[in-house]
Amino acid sequence: MRSVGEETFAAFGLSGKPGSDAFWASARTPASVADGDGWVTLFLRRGSEAATIGFESWSEPVPLRRWGDTDCWYAEVRMPARLRVTYQFLVGDAAYADPFNPVGAGGDRSIAATPDAPPQPHWPAVAATDVLPLPRTRLRWAGERLGGRRTVRVHPAGGGGPVVLLLDGDDWLYLHPAATAFDSAVASGELPPVTLVFLPVRDREGEFGCRPELWEAVRDELLPLVAESGVPADRDRLVVAGQSLGGLSALYAALEFPDLVTRVACQSASLWWTPDAQESADPLGGPVGGAVAARLRGRPDLSGLRVAFDVGQHETRMLPHCALVETLTEQAGATVRVSRSASHHDRAGWRHALLRDVAWALA
Repeated sequence: MRSVGEETFAAFGLSGKPGSDAFWASARTPASVADGDGWVTLFLRRGSEAATIGFESWSEPVPLRRWGDTDCWYAEVRMPARLRVTYQFLVGDAAYADPFNPVGAGGDRSIAATPDAPPQPHWPAVAATDVLPLPRTRLRWAGERLGGRRTVRVHPAGGGGPVVLLLDGDDWLYLHPAATAFDSAVASGELPPVTLVFLPVRDREGEFGCRPELWEAVRDELLPLVAESGVPADRDRLVVAGQSLGGLSALYAALEFPDLVTRVACQSASLWWTPDAQESADPLGGPVGGAVAARLRGRPDLSGLRVAFDVGQHETRMLPHCALVETLTEQAGATVRVSRSASHHDRAGWRHALLRDVAWALA
């Protein structure tokens, strides 16, 4: 964070004395100005209490500074080129979205993007106060293998087609409007019609580790339930899409359940994972590529697999793990696509890759 003078606010398009009615009338932040090979981004908050900006994975929290004795709190944050990041204002134990930012992610988060971050044309700007529409088809899944009851939403984008299983489905329902984005991509011709199945998770570490129970349940319980729902759904062209531990689980399914999963779109997969990594003080410090790389060194026949890998270009410690697994997967015969998103480990940065890579997996 840099210290600013009053005249510096004008560089971000703000007018009037900080804290005045005229100033707040012109406030539209975050706003960025070029600074060397990156950007300086101004964040504003109006209030009486001290606050901190909490970023999702990219940065340590940044405290806001008060302008004199006004209600204006601000921070100038140095950002690298090509970055899209989720953030929120932290006040005590509470978290708030940014009221000056029209792009939200759920009720208490906002999304900032540097001016050179690639556009995400199919994802509408959703304010923190907006309520996302939910798919009308709702399945009650009382899974015997996983235990407990879950609500699984199903959405036929463009009338329905191949099943796209979205891991961490609640995030794509309540934080990021995936159904709307897929509808838009289908309408534009960038995607064929698909049937989205939003899979909620109860225990990410337990269910998304390299264990068979989840995928046995998907095969034997969930997909038959989808088939009985009356929504058009082609299970023979299943695409599994997952991020972080979900991406790990999707790739694991392709390795261990090849009759079920032959198309995968994974973003920032947790390919550092080993059975004991999460107990380590440095989970990413173990063997490069983790358990998946060890499995791939056995050279399984992956000639029937299409897998799209994407990882945030700013995830410097993830990149070696992902790069090795990408190479080993291709050497095992899979058809592989590799890309890097303008993000750190953040769902806001993976959104474009999700649509693009599902389309490629179905090509």
